[in-house]
Amino acid sequence: MKREKGLLIVLSGPSGVGKGTVCGALREKDTQIKYSVSATTRKPREGEVDGINYFFKSHEEFERMIAEGDMLEHAKYVSNYYGTPRKYVEEELEKGHDVILEIEVQGALQVKESFPEGVFIFLMPPSLNELRSRIEGRGTETDDLIDSRMTVAKEEIDMMDKYDYVVENDKVELAVSRIQSIVTAENCRKDRLIHQYKQLMED
Repeated sequence: MKREKGLLIVLSGPSGVGKGTVCGALREKDTQIKYSVSATTRKPREGEVDGINYFFKSHEEFERMIAEGDMLEHAKYVSNYYGTPRKYVEEELEKGHDVILEIEVQGALQVKESFPEGVFIFLMPPSLNELRSRIEGRGTETDDLIDSRMTVAKEEIDMMDKYDYVVENDKVELAVSRIQSIVTAENCRKDRLIHQYKQLMED
């Protein structure tokens, strides 16, 4: 039975926890999940491609999108904007496709206000020391910026109780398997399906 509306899956967690890596691996294993590309004003890292990893925007472009209501959510994080263009997400959900957002914690909480029926997953590092090592391993941030990211990370971890699920990213393949299990279970929830089955019985 084709679902009336897709499932919105929101994956977030502190910077450096591996959201992009986990999301990429999940997309390779489950090609049915649609991935919403976020927009950002930060500079591309080595190997990142505009329109695939992010839509890279200037501050002026991003602020214009906010003013015109084109963003589903947005947040300013360590002096850069991050956000989700609205149109693609809403169109895919209406087609019955599951959509995953890989976004910052501030943005996830904004989405929860407008899509409380979504599934909110917090990606957790094995430890704060491991998180710092991963950020340092990028080789793209100064010590001051790393310290800022760690301060924000601790604040974000404190917001974990606002999420439906917590997944530890100890190993990417295990994190992906856990997320797949969550998505499968959520798609079988009675309250997501009962209207369709009642309609089927009436027909």
